[in-house]
Amino acid sequence: MKRSIAIIAGGDSSELPVSLRSAQGLYSFMDKERYQLYIVEMEGRRWEVHLPDGSVTPVDKNDFSFMMNGEKKTFDFAYITIHGTPGENGLLQGYLDMIGIPYSSCNVLVSAITFNKFSCNQYLKRFGVKVAESILLRKNQHISDEDVVERIGLPCFIKPNAGGSSFGVTKVKTKDQIQPAIRKAAHESDEVMIEAYMKGTEVTCGCYKTKDKSVVFPVTEVVTSNEFFDYDAKYNGQVEEITPARISDGLTQRIQQLTSTIYDILGCYGIIRIDYIITAEEVIQLLEINTTPGMTATSFIPQQVRAAKLDIKDVLTDIIEDKFN
Repeated sequence: MKRSIAIIAGGDSSELPVSLRSAQGLYSFMDKERYQLYIVEMEGRRWEVHLPDGSVTPVDKNDFSFMMNGEKKTFDFAYITIHGTPGENGLLQGYLDMIGIPYSSCNVLVSAITFNKFSCNQYLKRFGVKVAESILLRKNQHISDEDVVERIGLPCFIKPNAGGSSFGVTKVKTKDQIQPAIRKAAHESDEVMIEAYMKGTEVTCGCYKTKDKSVVFPVTEVVTSNEFFDYDAKYNGQVEEITPARISDGLTQRIQQLTSTIYDILGCYGIIRIDYIITAEEVIQLLEINTTPGMTATSFIPQQVRAAKLDIKDVLTDIIEDKFN
């Protein structure tokens, strides 16, 4: 009998449309001979299952079940592809833990840590991971333009501390841009991170591990003529993504090893993707960790899987079946 898989998408952030595209990607990638697949869309209190006939039906939040043709259906596994709250920050993971449904991503603690960029960076800094200098502003806290310039310098990045897809991110070049950038970031997150500019080449590297294998994907180089890898670069084609990256074998191995090490330090699960800046001196500096990375056909992870000469269907099967072995 086929396992029933919920591909959970949507969420309560600006990333909802991106998440729905990832869900379609995952639906196309997964082994339909082995699994019965359903896309579950969440937005606020609206939790709905998309049925094969094109209709939707509500989810019973008591046990994450739904009705189809007069019969109650339950899920064996949840593949989480929400980018942002509640699927990337641990809230959904806690719910699934409580009702006993295994899932594809990191646990509650790891998801919460990695979603909070400032906390994650400060934690990993203690393990020798290189990160940019940064300041955290909590809700209703204020900082003067002069303090930002003195402590962080210009240019700098002002971004939501919890968020993704570059929503609310500004590259600040002048003092008069600081306060508007803080207000913009605060629309996306209660906490705002002010981070020193890191000059260099942006790269990203994916990884997943199961009980019997450790897989680190090829490194992708990210090249854009935009000010930074913003929303338009990510989703509107204003970028060149080169896999494998045009860097030395030695630097590639260092990035892959660091990715694997960070995965283990945090105790991650499923596919993660880590973004870095490589300086002219080949110092590897952490940008951020994505524990529910994009999974459209053109997203980084499917690109890297293809470059590794692996089949994305097999990778996803590995992650699902690992929870049942």
